[in-house]
Amino acid sequence: MRRLLFFLLLILPFCNYGQSQKIQLTEAIKIAQKKSPQYVRALNTHQASYWRYRNYVSDFLPQLSLRATVPEYSNAIRRIINDQGDYIFVEQNQSSIDAALQLEQKIPFTGGAFSINTQLERVDRFGNLKTTNYSLIPFSINYYQNSIFYNPYKWDKKIEPLRYEESKRNIVENMEDISLTTCRRYFGLLKAQVGLDIAKKNLSNQDTLLQITKGRFKIGKIAENELLQIELSHLISKNNVTTNTIQLKKTSQDLARFLELDTESIELEVPEKLVDFVVDVDKALLEAENNRKSIIEFRRRRLEAEKRLAEAKGTNRLEINVRANFGLNKRADNYDDLFQDYDRQQNILVGIGIPIFDWGVSKSKRKMAEANLNLVENDIEQEQQAFEQEIYLHTLNWSSQRDFLATSEKAKEIAFKRYEISKKRYVLGKITITDLNIAQQEKDKAVVNYLNSLEKFWIDYYTLRRLTLYDFIEDEKIEIEDIIFD
Repeated sequence: MRRLLFFLLLILPFCNYGQSQKIQLTEAIKIAQKKSPQYVRALNTHQASYWRYRNYVSDFLPQLSLRATVPEYSNAIRRIINDQGDYIFVEQNQSSIDAALQLEQKIPFTGGAFSINTQLERVDRFGNLKTTNYSLIPFSINYYQNSIFYNPYKWDKKIEPLRYEESKRNIVENMEDISLTTCRRYFGLLKAQVGLDIAKKNLSNQDTLLQITKGRFKIGKIAENELLQIELSHLISKNNVTTNTIQLKKTSQDLARFLELDTESIELEVPEKLVDFVVDVDKALLEAENNRKSIIEFRRRRLEAEKRLAEAKGTNRLEINVRANFGLNKRADNYDDLFQDYDRQQNILVGIGIPIFDWGVSKSKRKMAEANLNLVENDIEQEQQAFEQEIYLHTLNWSSQRDFLATSEKAKEIAFKRYEISKKRYVLGKITITDLNIAQQEKDKAVVNYLNSLEKFWIDYYTLRRLTLYDFIEDEKIEIEDIIFD
């Protein structure tokens, strides 16, 4: 006896593993928005967009870089050009060390890059006569611009902020997508639980009715056909219990894995109806245009098409690039002599490229960019119309969902009442088993229809939130807490 008590105390802490976990719909959504695979994907997508935007912003800040070679050694025979312009072979036995510091700043107004440089170099020659030379550029100011007719920085300043704003709205939409997915999986399990409960109750009722029917058959009150029919219904009820048990296992696994729960034994509650609220079509359209990423996406896609057209026009007709440099330099055999009597260095280069005859390559690139812009504008116009139509139709449909739900709920109550009456009348022998089976089928169908209506009600509610990113119950824009990336 003592050993038995000791064993029970030992295993008692582990007995809670099989207990079911009770979850409501709103709780399941909150869990999914923190743990589900969909949330992880949405977070990673937003994180990539965040760092892309950070990279864009940082790219327009001054960039300080150090480049050094310490050292480069060479001992070989090389081919060089002498003062007369002839190739000769000479033996090189030397090492070089150089370091350069550069501060660069991109100029978004012109599309060029401005930099300040300083450089120090030392060359040691080995052999019979060892020599050392130094070269110093104390400072050098440089400017480079690839094309004066096309400025990519100007377009980036228009497009990249839109892209980041689009990503911020996208993660809010992803959160509402998670709500929709959770809602569907929640009701999938809820319907499986209710279906199994109905199947078990029907089997229990069939057990009772089968015993009653057997008794009536023995005393000759009913024909064998009615007994066979109730036996068939009893077998069908057994099969329904098995089928619903399997469906319950599948849906419980789907929800548990989606929510990252430790148990698949989940007990769900039937969600209550929402408080009554009115959704105005104009209000829904306005909030969708203010909150959805689609409006930002339309603007970004149009600007990207315009950018490609500007690039085709700016680089396919006349190409002009500019490079300018001004600074000081000094060459000396002694390090101390580098810091006096500097020489001036300056140069400017303007490169021009003019296509004279290119078999229509420049024109075709320009025309392709123009056609692409027209195509994008047409697609955006069609998508804009579909966007507005979807919100308009869903808003009108939402106003009818509460009536549909109330009707199905009333039908369920009537079906339950009719079945109870039919069961009592069958026990009294006033109706046949066929009539009772019909009442049972209509009762079960009414329960399923009610759950389907309730599911559609909640899915339509979260779809409305997803389409507008607006909470009409709280009368406020749907937002998420700021996500900080380290």
